[in-house]
Amino acid sequence: MNNLFNLAYNCIRVTEPLEKIQLTQTIAQAWQLRQLNLESSEPIKSISIPGYPARLRLVPPREVPWRNLLTSEGQAALLHALTHIEFNAINLAWDAVYRFRDLPDDFYDDWVKVAQEEAYHFELLQQQLQQLGYQYGDFTAHNGLWDMAVKTTSDLLERMALVPRFLEARGLDATPTLITKFQSQGLTPIVAILKIILRDEIEHVAIGSRWFKFCCQARELNSEMTFQDLVTPYLKGRIKPPFNIEARLAAGFTQQDLNNLSQLAKVS
Repeated sequence: MNNLFNLAYNCIRVTEPLEKIQLTQTIAQAWQLRQLNLESSEPIKSISIPGYPARLRLVPPREVPWRNLLTSEGQAALLHALTHIEFNAINLAWDAVYRFRDLPDDFYDDWVKVAQEEAYHFELLQQQLQQLGYQYGDFTAHNGLWDMAVKTTSDLLERMALVPRFLEARGLDATPTLITKFQSQGLTPIVAILKIILRDEIEHVAIGSRWFKFCCQARELNSEMTFQDLVTPYLKGRIKPPFNIEARLAAGFTQQDLNNLSQLAKVS
């Protein structure tokens, strides 16, 4: 029987998008059929950079150019940024599976499902990018999401707080605005995709919330205070209102969480 951890690691390392998507689907189906085990004697490896297409050039966030939605190239550049987020999200989901061991099967059920859905999102966005005449890798991108994954390799509680609940949850706030912008340009197919992504990302952030609170309960920590303490050092203007209150509540944030975030945003 194949090992889920080893396959997850292999998928993270894959560079070609089509191969990563196909392997994601194969692993997910095998796991769901319980054809994979959770036994591995190999040491857990650090991954400073996951598999990206060779043509993709990573730059610091400040060097990613501004995207003007009034031009077709600007529309493609923004779509490329969203495509890159979803590609990173595949890697992040598999890294959660690979890196964190001795957890209930439900944990692996959740993150395998997330990987599968992120691969679907990537496919949808990549197809739209191709219709505009571009490929994933044609624009520069930054590695902020994976950088945070590297910083949280040793602690599941920190990973769940700072990747799904902090960075990925920003998508819940930003996506409605993006929908409006693309709608104003008559890009209805992209709008439809973003609505699918927003729906699914609420559940993905909720999965992060579930396992963050699982860790807090196991360590007898107050989840609201712990989340506030963890995100504070990383703010530096990175989180600003308005927040998508309805989506965040559905994704496992409490009203106190949102009050704390609002207060932190005022001083960041």
